[in-house]
Amino acid sequence: MKTNENEAANDATRLAFTRVGAAQLLSVSPPTVDRLTKRGLLRPSRATRRPLYSREELQRFLKQTTAEI
Repeated sequence: MKTNENEAANDATRLAFTRVGAAQLLSVSPPTVDRLTKRGLLRPSRATRRPLYSREELQRFLKQTTAEI
């Protein structure tokens, strides 16, 4: 269980996530992250070769797509 605790602590301090990490945080598949990006709903940083999704961008996406109940 130590590795899960370490991973959770590491996620809490990360500023950005790969598409796989973003998918895990959003509880969706990596292809779904790709589709959301293509539709303009998620905006990754292109500062590196791979797109990176900031923690703030993922939070913005969740807030804007949350439906009123």
